[in-house]
Amino acid sequence: MKLYLYDHCPYCVRVRMIFGKKIVPVENIYLLNDDEDTPNKLIGTKIVPILVKDDGSAMGESLDIVHYIDQLAGDTLLNSTVRPEIEGWIKIVDTYRNFLTLPRCISINLPEFATQSAIDYFVNKKTAIYGDFQQHLLNSQTYIERLNADLIALSPLLISDHGANGIFGMEDILLFPLLRNLTMVKGVEWTAPVLDYMHSISRITRIPLFNDHAI
Repeated sequence: MKLYLYDHCPYCVRVRMIFGKKIVPVENIYLLNDDEDTPNKLIGTKIVPILVKDDGSAMGESLDIVHYIDQLAGDTLLNSTVRPEIEGWIKIVDTYRNFLTLPRCISINLPEFATQSAIDYFVNKKTAIYGDFQQHLLNSQTYIERLNADLIALSPLLISDHGANGIFGMEDILLFPLLRNLTMVKGVEWTAPVLDYMHSISRITRIPLFNDHAI
């Protein structure tokens, strides 16, 4: 199987998590961000992740791929429970996380931004939706202070180093990619429970954090 993806994309990380947790072989193919032809040929639209199965058929939608691999692996299925507290936390942080991560992901040597044209494409697309990158960088401390408070609120919800609710499952598939992207932000005050959780899930899924490249 082949998985077409971007490293900064949290939806792609969801899929990488299930492959890593279930130890299912897959070839990861990182597309340049301005490559429209490849995804259009595979599924008719520019979106990732895209899984090309062994039979040559392609599928998109991250959670559909997660469930497909979960079933394919043939062992214990993911715990499907997602607590309302976790859903609520994600919704809160979703309102501002992109202001921190989008301006930074183009500067940490990710494969999807290996060319200037790919960077320019991304910046033009995302600033039209989220606003000026430089202004968001200037406002970083405001967003970081919000995040620090939200991390304190998250900490008591993380009750095990094997997953947010004690068993690896859908909560982790939804939560970890968001937290992982935020590790590219320097100056965040990570609480011990959140750090322990991220390192545990990183180890289980074989997906590194961005700490060493934080800016």
